Parts: sequence; C-alpha cells; structure tokens
Amino acid sequence: MMKNRERRTEMNRREFLAALGGGAVASAAVLAGCGSGKGPASEVYTDGTAQTGEMTCRVNPKTGEKVSVLGYGCMRWPMRKKENGEGEEIDQQTVNSLVDYAIAHGVNYFDTSPAYCQGFSERATGIALKNHPRESFYVATKLSNFSPDQWSREASMAMYRNSFSELQVDYIDYYLLHGIGMGGMESLRGRYLDNGMLDFLLAEREAGRIRNLGFSYHGDVEVFDYLLSRHDELKWDFVQIQLNYVDWKHAKEVNARNTDAEYLYGELEKRGIPAVIMEPLLGGRLAKMHDHLTEKFKQRRPEASVASWAFRFAGSWPGVMTVLSGMTYMEHLQDNLRTYSPLDVLTDEEKVFLEETARQMLRYPTIPCNDCKYCMPCPYGLDIPAILLHYNKCINEGNVPASSQDPDYRRARRAFLVGYDRSVPKLRQASHCIGCNQCVHHCPQRIRIPREMRRIDKFVEDLKQGREF
Repeated sequence: MMKNRERRTEMNRREFLAALGGGAVASAAVLAGCGSGKGPASEVYTDGTAQTGEMTCRVNPKTGEKVSVLGYGCMRWPMRKKENGEGEEIDQQTVNSLVDYAIAHGVNYFDTSPAYCQGFSERATGIALKNHPRESFYVATKLSNFSPDQWSREASMAMYRNSFSELQVDYIDYYLLHGIGMGGMESLRGRYLDNGMLDFLLAEREAGRIRNLGFSYHGDVEVFDYLLSRHDELKWDFVQIQLNYVDWKHAKEVNARNTDAEYLYGELEKRGIPAVIMEPLLGGRLAKMHDHLTEKFKQRRPEASVASWAFRFAGSWPGVMTVLSGMTYMEHLQDNLRTYSPLDVLTDEEKVFLEETARQMLRYPTIPCNDCKYCMPCPYGLDIPAILLHYNKCINEGNVPASSQDPDYRRARRAFLVGYDRSVPKLRQASHCIGCNQCVHHCPQRIRIPREMRRIDKFVEDLKQGREF
C-alpha cells in the first residue's frame, strides 16, 4: 500500500513540475480559478471598490485539489471583553462572519494551532467552519508541543487528538510539526523523534486521518536541512516558511540568525515540495512604512494598498501553494481578496523595485516582532508585544528621533511618550524587565527580548529626562 501511495505521489509531483515548466508559462499553468464560481465581479466592497474576478488557486501536486492562494491565518481572531468584565474572549459571531465571507469569495484554506489565541483558536475556527460543507474548505493545524512538559508521547498524543475534537472534524487536511528549528536539533529530537511522534504522524497520514503532512520552519537552518535531507523517506507534502520581499535576500540583516527566504524556497522548489507562506507582511511592517516609501508605491499603483505589493510578491512564486494572512478585520480580508482575485503576478521590473525598497527599509530598522504572543505571559507582567509594536509604529511614523538635535525632536518626543503610556500601562512597560530570559526561548523570530527591553527603556528615560543623545 505504501509503495502504491509513493508511486501516486511521485507521479503527481512530476506532473506538477512539468506543468510549472519555466517563467511565464509556469505561472500561467498554475494561476487557475478555484472553479467555485465565488467572488462575483459585480460585488462592491465597503470601501467602494470591487473584486475583479475569481480567486486565484494553486494545485496541490499530491491530491490535485485547488487551494486558494489566499489562506486565512487564524492566529489573530477578533477579541471582545467578557460579559463579566474579566479579560477577553474570541468574538465568535465576528469570526463566523469573517469565515462566511471568506469562503463565499473563494478562500478555502484555514490555518490554526492549539497555541493560537490563548488556546482557543481551534475551537473558534471549528465552530465557524461547521457552518459549511466539509468538502468546501481545507483546515490546517499543528502539533504545538513547545514546552518540555509537552514533549512526552502521552502529552503530544493528547494535543493531537484534541485538535480533532476542537475543530469538529474526523480528518485534518494539512497537519504540521510546528515551529521546527526553535531550540535546534535537541528540540526536534525531544518533540518528534525520540518520543516516536513523527512515526505516529506518518502512520496517521497513511491511514487518511492526516491528508497532507508538513512542518513550519523557524530558527536553526540545520533542522530545516536535516528534515529535507530525509524527504525521499518521509515524503513531505508541504512546508511552511517565512517569505517576504525583505526576507528574500536580507533576512540576516533583520536578524543575524535568520535564513534568507530565497534559500528556503529554492530548497523546496527543487524537491517539488509546495510552500505555504507565513509572515508575508513581516509582522505588519510591510503594510505601514515611512511616508517617502509609501509615496513610491502610490506613484506606481495609486489604487493599490502598500500591503498588496507584499502579498503579490509572496504569491508570484509558482511553487507557493497558499499565502497566509491573519485577517482580524473585514477591511484586511477585502483588500487581500482584491489582490488575489485574480493575482496579478509581479513583473521582473517590479521585483527589482521591491528589492530596492527592502534595502531602503533596512536603513531604518525595526524590531522583527510579529505579535504572535508566544513570549506571553511574562512572569513579571510586561506586555512585550505591545512595547515592541509601539516602538516599531513610532519608527514607521517618524516618531523616533535619531538624536536630541533633530529639528522635529519635540514633536517626535511627545508623540512617542504619550503613545507609549496609552499603548502600554506603566506597570507593564520595559522598565520592569529583570532580564530573566524566559521569553527568549519562545520567540520564533529569535529576538533578544531583554536586550531590546533595556534599549527601549533607556531611550524612554532619555526622552523623559530631556537628555542629549
């Protein structure tokens, strides 16, 4: 049975690669509509614009399924205050509306995890998808056994089985080993190899309870290379990587321990493994940037959002099956639907323009936080993502003066300090970091968080005291 399955898989991969061919021909071969009739061009969005055609889809080389190039990332479902006023909960009604709208407009890939939304994303996603026929969507989730106390076979099996219950499904379309590379080879062995979980998941794929098996990569490239070196044996059906026009060639300039997306994608492409893309906006930084860069985008495509350029870049590579976006608000969903319905593949000249933009962005470096909240909760009460995101926001808006001699110093100083107190309660600000380093091991972007907290706190104190710098 295994041999027959392998022959079917390899045949489909060869057919897929033959269809790809090269250049424009390759792109034309895979830029197909989903064939659902969804997303009528006559519909007008809330901002007065319209979807111009059918959602672009890519073909899964193993199954022949058409997967929407726009995938729904379920890490950032909208939240609301609990009725008792104590904390927040997922706004299920809004989630249902977003999922209904996405499916009605051709989106059919939904990516979640037991770790998302404080552990409640799978349940909310399952409830929303239950309103639709099972064959109308593909659901992806992960074995997110990050903590050593979850590495045992018993704990990992419990997490795996709970995903079926939370999602209300009897099979999972795309299942991932989550965050491969975080913690290096030691973590890989503890989470998946020594406890037999990888062998178990391979057996579950053979039994059909997992339709496609892959992994998401963050961190140590040795682990990425090791798992791909076993591709002939393991037959990875897909791999999820971080890819955007900054990380394509400059990942190490964003973070010295990162690996360029050009290498990651190339290794997948030469093996015929479809890529699922995360962080196409580099944690939101490619949606909001300096005014002088925004103006260049608007000169080229006045009607298009800055974010749409990043989504076009990610979707233009023919080996990409779907591009994930965490669309908390309807306007995000509608903007991405415009970009991918249908996808206008980047020209070579536009790729050069984005490379030039990436180089200019790196002159004004931000901190590579994507608000995943894996670092939370902080044992000392810091709101780490809010601190980092406020700093990044101020950089992009020009509210971080390079020195106290800047002509715009007073305005920028006030904007930074007032915004900081509004965004982050005083007891949760960077000044309360003691450098325990517990957060560092959980960060998929491998940010040296205590170091950044010290740097930001010093900057804040310099601003408050009016010191020269």
